[in-house]
Amino acid sequence: MEQRNANQFLTDHFRCPEDLAAFTVAADLSEDEGFFRFGSLTCYGQCFSGPPAKLVTNNLPYVAQHMRIDRLPVRLPFDPVQVVDNLRFERYVANSPRGVKSPASKNVIRDMYYLARPLMPVAVRKQFQQMYFRGWDKISFPAWPVDRTVENIFEQLLCFAMKSRNIDKIPFVWFWPHGARSCTIVTHDVETSAGVDFCLQLMDLNDSFGIKSSFQIVPEGRYAVPTSFLENIRKRGFEINVHDFNHDGLLFCDRAEFLRRAERINRYAQQFGALGFRSAVLYRNVDWYDALDFSYDMSMPNVGHLDPQRGGCCTVLPFLVGNILELPVTTTQDYSLFHILHDYSIHLWERQISLIREKHGLISFIIHPDYIIRAAARRVYIELLAHLSELRSEGETWIALPREVAAWWQLRSELKLVNVNGSWRIEGKGSERARIAYAVLADDKIIYELDPAAT
Repeated sequence: MEQRNANQFLTDHFRCPEDLAAFTVAADLSEDEGFFRFGSLTCYGQCFSGPPAKLVTNNLPYVAQHMRIDRLPVRLPFDPVQVVDNLRFERYVANSPRGVKSPASKNVIRDMYYLARPLMPVAVRKQFQQMYFRGWDKISFPAWPVDRTVENIFEQLLCFAMKSRNIDKIPFVWFWPHGARSCTIVTHDVETSAGVDFCLQLMDLNDSFGIKSSFQIVPEGRYAVPTSFLENIRKRGFEINVHDFNHDGLLFCDRAEFLRRAERINRYAQQFGALGFRSAVLYRNVDWYDALDFSYDMSMPNVGHLDPQRGGCCTVLPFLVGNILELPVTTTQDYSLFHILHDYSIHLWERQISLIREKHGLISFIIHPDYIIRAAARRVYIELLAHLSELRSEGETWIALPREVAAWWQLRSELKLVNVNGSWRIEGKGSERARIAYAVLADDKIIYELDPAAT
């Protein structure tokens, strides 16, 4: 890796002065990739201190002692670009206990399940799911209920960069517009005709709290999609996205079939006026995303312990997968909360919100119209809306449509922080929405402060 790659990686994330970082990576990294420890963080990739562990449950080598920050450039015992990409793109999953094979691989049991699923009573489906998810709470990595490893890696790198230059405060472009402390999106995957029928009532409910959301629509095979239905969603200020192809759970099972479906999916995106995509059951294969013609995707969980495809991207902030921006799913889905965890409260969601807010991340929800028709589930959702509305009124979160978040993240990636006569200024299209913040080094940790003069 060229020296500038690690440096650019850090400055691109924070949108901070480009001359801050001066990193180099040890030349003799391990031949194989695996798990290792960097301080308290679990990482996956090549490392300097000998061979990494094949399984995350093995004894993991520690690499922090091989850091060198006494002079520039700072020498790193691993490649941060490789490690972060391995986490974001779930490259570690094959070497994880209870990890799943690639979604492109054949899985006879899964295929039989999805063929029989439409004929199964809900109670029978739940029994299958309970059996499949048995032992989920014993999975050690990613960390439950929110994994923030990627954010912690970036902050640790920033610590090293600041220490190496003997500075304790650096400016950067804040993560969200107008100084918002975090961001929230509410999304609805519409899976059945009953869910379609409930969408009008759901929009009324959301509007009663002043919260707009997106509806992910299955274009083929599940239910009729009248033009009037889509027009009503758009007219009321909500967003429409494409949800898979026909929701049969087989989108990523065969490359040739995927490409055929992707072509149809892209046509539906144009027909719906949709900028975003979400696959069925959060199945995903990031190596195939280049066939999808969308601005953003919403199919990667932060922690996938309660999803059929295990894994997780270990981040609470958006990131690019090729040319597609990923808006990760950072909270537990409503179905999992109600029917796997048997929890009819917002306690878990509140805990996840708190952990995400600590990193000023994206708080994203999947709420199915199909699963909140019943009064008990709807009551929990109303409590969630009230909680989010309160956070917004306190200035703690920006509640936005997914397309607005994607547009902002693209805008922020093009902003530059420049020093003009000793004062910092943000330049670029849309800079009036951005805010200068400072990363402050305190007791070997990074804390963030918004510039009061810019708020």
